[in-house]
Amino acid sequence: MYAVNLICQTVKKVLFLAFCFSFIVSMQAQAAETPEGQVVAPGTSDEVQAGLLARLRSLGDDYVPRTEHFLENGEPEYINRLIAEDSPYLLQHAHNPVNWYPWGEEAFSAAKAQEKPIFLSIGYATCHWCHVMERESFEDKAIAALMNKYFIAIKVDREQLPDVDALFMTAVTMMTGSGGWPMSSFLDSSGRPFYGGTYFPPQQFTELLDRVSTVWATEQDALLEQADIVAKALREANQLSSKVQDVGEAEIKRASAMAVSQFDEEYGGFGRAPKFPQESTLLFLLEQARRTGAEKVLEVVDITLDKMAAGGIHDQIGGGFHRYSVDNQWQVPHFEKMLYNQAGLARAYTLGWLLTGKRDHADTAKGILDYVLREMSTDDGVFYSATDADSEGREGIYFIWDAEALAGALEPADAELAAKIWGVDGFANFEDQTVLHRPDTLEQLAEQLEFSVDELRKKKSVLAALLRSARAKREPPLRDDKILTGWNGFMITAFAEAAIAFDDAAYLEAAQTAANQLWSTAMMEDGTLKRSQFNGVVSIEAKQVDYAWLAEAMLAVYDADGDPLWLERARLLTDSMIKQFRDAEGGGFFMGAPVVSGADLVTRPKDLYDASTPSGNSIALRVLTRLYRRTGEAHYAEEADQLIGAFSSALAKQTGGFYYLLTGLAEHLDVETGPTQYAARGVVRASARLLGDEQLEISIDLKEGWHINAPEPLQDYLIPTSIADQQQQPLQGVEFPVPVMRKLGFQSETLSLYEGQVTLRAGMPANTSGSPLVPVKLTLQACSDEICLAPETLTLRVSTLDASDG
Repeated sequence: MYAVNLICQTVKKVLFLAFCFSFIVSMQAQAAETPEGQVVAPGTSDEVQAGLLARLRSLGDDYVPRTEHFLENGEPEYINRLIAEDSPYLLQHAHNPVNWYPWGEEAFSAAKAQEKPIFLSIGYATCHWCHVMERESFEDKAIAALMNKYFIAIKVDREQLPDVDALFMTAVTMMTGSGGWPMSSFLDSSGRPFYGGTYFPPQQFTELLDRVSTVWATEQDALLEQADIVAKALREANQLSSKVQDVGEAEIKRASAMAVSQFDEEYGGFGRAPKFPQESTLLFLLEQARRTGAEKVLEVVDITLDKMAAGGIHDQIGGGFHRYSVDNQWQVPHFEKMLYNQAGLARAYTLGWLLTGKRDHADTAKGILDYVLREMSTDDGVFYSATDADSEGREGIYFIWDAEALAGALEPADAELAAKIWGVDGFANFEDQTVLHRPDTLEQLAEQLEFSVDELRKKKSVLAALLRSARAKREPPLRDDKILTGWNGFMITAFAEAAIAFDDAAYLEAAQTAANQLWSTAMMEDGTLKRSQFNGVVSIEAKQVDYAWLAEAMLAVYDADGDPLWLERARLLTDSMIKQFRDAEGGGFFMGAPVVSGADLVTRPKDLYDASTPSGNSIALRVLTRLYRRTGEAHYAEEADQLIGAFSSALAKQTGGFYYLLTGLAEHLDVETGPTQYAARGVVRASARLLGDEQLEISIDLKEGWHINAPEPLQDYLIPTSIADQQQQPLQGVEFPVPVMRKLGFQSETLSLYEGQVTLRAGMPANTSGSPLVPVKLTLQACSDEICLAPETLTLRVSTLDASDG
């Protein structure tokens, strides 16, 4: 939390001292007697209780209550209001003896009516330590009785309500210096936090509940005063500076240098353990390498991609990546798999292949995408949210191996080879077993075993499939079957970009199918978007990041297939995002509405920093810039300028935490770096590709009513269409189509021009850089019957790679 460091220090000191003095008095936890029969949301009307029981019955015979407490007839002993929610995480807690409320007006009204403080617990379905605190505390009847007697307990799925999560994460970080999940906060009845933390062991949690309840009863004014201090600090932390500064290339270079300086030269990545992939940083550096050709920047990312792909953070036989590594070497992960990690890393490895030509990067990218299609996709073609770290009551057991397990799944010679490929060599790296990783590169191992690299690559693929089949017989981790609109948008972008890079029709179809399905289910008739789908129920008003991510996805699919339908959808999403979430006074975009499920937020938070995912504001900047390039509508460029201005003071001070924002800034100031470019206010779409025999093909699409000049215009004052190399030397032997001869309204003379779709061919320029991407310069001038726009030169980066080898 870069912008709030000073506030954090001040608030933390005040709250720590005040709270410590308030905790002098404590009381013993009072355990409630086990109730007879089934307990359904105590304190609710008979009608509400009947509704909750009906909801339980509606879940069907396949529903398995997650609890330790059952009646003799097999039914759960406790049922609370979470049974009516459409979140896997909330349903996990629907049978705790805690009288949980979902976030909303009912909970806050109850707190006011009963004059109780609120205990707020925030987590998500695949969170390991959330499960631990549930088992230890929320399933404990004595602790639950204490919570029910003295507090109104609210449970929030952070993935459904990221704005609520962000607000209280900021508060907890201010008060304690760190944050995480499960997040535990204590609030007054108006929703203002006065104390918080993360995971608490049961004894500590019991003491904390005792102390807070005592202080609430005896020194409530002191807690309310603390709540007021925190609320004011939250409002300040959410503000952007009104001072606009000139930012641009200097900040981009500084950010690049900062990332390189934090690079771990031995193991790749940035910083020390626990190590996260930091997808926003990787994507920023890759785009910079493609834009500038900076060798050191590309080297940093290339090494990081290599090391991560070889480590245990990468599921070696199933594809996909776990959320982070607990060690510096990427060997032992925290075993959750999140959809957003797959999306960000698939994009990074795809671009890494384009820039380096390394087959391993292509294999890793495809392994991620194929894993998502195989294990994270619905029958309708959209994508589930995550898989858990735990199965059979243990973390990671689904993913670990030893020599005996390999021998049980493979023939002896194959088991021996698999052990060498994936490091099962008697040295355990996780609980007496091994998280599969690759100690040696394929090239090193092929030399040791006297295989060719291609032979070993094929053998590795076969062995991985066999081990994957054997692993499928184990109890799998829980899958979070929630469909999140924003995360799906991120994944759609990954598929669309891979479809272009690898010339893969299956990936394009996956992107198109998911985009259409989301549009049909999440987009309402009134033009508003929904965030979450679960068990066929569409719910939760979409947040700003959902609009931004889905708009970015629509633009990515448009770039892949050229269908204007996607562009129109991106416009509708972006226009709605601007209308609902733009802060006209303070700048930037709010995360969501000021009222969530009928409950007011202390302040309306903004998603400012690029963390495990890009921020909603960063994605919005890229969308606005790309929409302007593709439509020519100036108001999108103006919105982008205002967004940059709102963040300019923060960027001028320091660039850490803004890597995806800076990616959008670079595009806004210059051009995009992809294989398809747009010119003349979206009138011209041009792309280049390598055909066989070193032949270059450039395709140009012009909107109706517009044209470009032929290579030899009949008037010497008109700009000819031409193709040149990086040094602006004209390419030789260019094959231009026969031009159209036409008279237009603004010109009495006959013109030699091109309209509609135009295809040019030429020999490839010499590749002097050795990079798999060769820049080609296309110069043109677009004109209509009324106006000629300024001439433009587009840089089209042509991949020399054979997509089939990828």
